[in-house]
Amino acid sequence: MSERSAAAKRPLIVRFPVREQIVFSKRLAMILRSGVALREGLLMLDVGSGSRSSSYILGRIVDDVSRGMSLASALSTFEDLVGAFTINIIKVGEASGTLPGNLAYLAEELKKKDALRKKVIGALVYPAVIVVATVGISLVLTVYIFPKIIPIFQGFKHELPLSTRILINVSNLLIHDGMLIALALVALGVGLAFLLRISVVRRFIDRVVISLPLFGRLSRSYNLSTITRTLSLLLQGDVRIVPALSIIAESTTNAAYRDDLIRIADEVHHGRKLSARMQECNGRFPSLCAQMIAVGEEVGDLAGSLMYVSEMYEEDINDLTKNLATLVEPVLMIVMGIIVGFIAISIITPIYGITQDLTPH
Repeated sequence: MSERSAAAKRPLIVRFPVREQIVFSKRLAMILRSGVALREGLLMLDVGSGSRSSSYILGRIVDDVSRGMSLASALSTFEDLVGAFTINIIKVGEASGTLPGNLAYLAEELKKKDALRKKVIGALVYPAVIVVATVGISLVLTVYIFPKIIPIFQGFKHELPLSTRILINVSNLLIHDGMLIALALVALGVGLAFLLRISVVRRFIDRVVISLPLFGRLSRSYNLSTITRTLSLLLQGDVRIVPALSIIAESTTNAAYRDDLIRIADEVHHGRKLSARMQECNGRFPSLCAQMIAVGEEVGDLAGSLMYVSEMYEEDINDLTKNLATLVEPVLMIVMGIIVGFIAISIITPIYGITQDLTPH
């Protein structure tokens, strides 16, 4: 068996996609279950079909484990790529002697989280396509089609309708200053990206997102499903509730929920019940969620109740993603019709006026 070393050149951008994390966890679990030692098992992993990043990461892990580090400690070097949840599940498995089982469990949970994320993204693809199509059609009509007709209008001493005059000004603006507008939009996008790095702005945006009528519900269900499932798994892995809440807070992308979890962890540490604190989070944890968790606290099965809540919100996401196109399509079609209709009326109305003037009475 050939030795693997971290001498492999570090890629310019180091990535470890969820798909490759799933393969890594599943294959290593199978190898360890056959009785192979950890270091030899890592050397046996075939990452030749993976990316340069995954080969580099595995090489680093092999070197660290060879120097006596635990797998969790070796992975902590890449915590920003794999997340605190993965590292803690592996740490618990190493401490309890159930590493193969925990790795298999981790692979399944990563697969579920990835499927959930893809469902949410997939639900947003259709609205995005409609918006892009609307903008594209409007630009083609305004920048390429309409300017060819303007000379006809200008050749007649006929007062143009207000909508046509507005469209002429917009068309001239896009034709003569289109590059400046494009650069301004790029600069705006870059500026927003930097603003989102500011915690106050990020918190505000995240709070706005979860308060939207339809997409807010989708965001809330996604965050609640992820939070409750991860907390359930950590509790089942013998992680105490306060450290578990802190771990989840680190890996939660929504700043509003992250702030809530930090405060909840602090108050649970001082003796408050998890369910009681959740009810005070401005509706981000609905009453039904808090009540189900309260039942789990009363009967001594908090992990089971959390998993039930997670499955409930996963089902809600399934329903939302199935019906999202049906719910959003009429609104998008109306908006698209108004924009394209405005352009069409602005073109047709003056033509009709001109033909009326030319018609003998």
